[in-house]
Amino acid sequence: MQARGPLMVEHRLIEQVIQSMRDHLDLVVATGRVDARAIEECVDFIHVYADRTHHGKEEGILFRRLSHRPLSLQHQVVLEELLAEHALARRVTGELAEANRLHRDGDPSTLAAIRGSLETLVELYPRHIEKEDKLFFPALRAYLTEDEEEVMLAEFWEFDRRMIHEKYRAVAHGLAAR
Repeated sequence: MQARGPLMVEHRLIEQVIQSMRDHLDLVVATGRVDARAIEECVDFIHVYADRTHHGKEEGILFRRLSHRPLSLQHQVVLEELLAEHALARRVTGELAEANRLHRDGDPSTLAAIRGSLETLVELYPRHIEKEDKLFFPALRAYLTEDEEEVMLAEFWEFDRRMIHEKYRAVAHGLAAR
């Protein structure tokens, strides 16, 4: 199996949540109402699954391995774009979480910030995923051997195995701290 396989499977799940965010954005635009709980769930998914789990594997395993390779100029530029898009998604997700918290606490002036953050994320993720799936990931075959891909797959599985424990260890500590 190629290392891009599990990453592309994860993209399909991320796309489902992005569609839900697009539907929620449509609701915000049409009615001016925000479902704070739905936004919280989307933020949690983007933060834990899309960023920490998915982007964690890309940045910490795949991109790290590629950083030791002489990538073509085109692929180096795309890699830098992908990293910048990951950083943008992190920042905007944080802004969405904060605006949602303030809105939930009674600040109606945050509606524009919620709308803007949702717009950014629902535009960013589909383009980002397409760039990885159709441009960057297919190019990996030129830079990685079959053995290296197998090693990365094993690293992906180990990364995922640790992630669930890390998330729920933090939940348990947070609950105990209350």
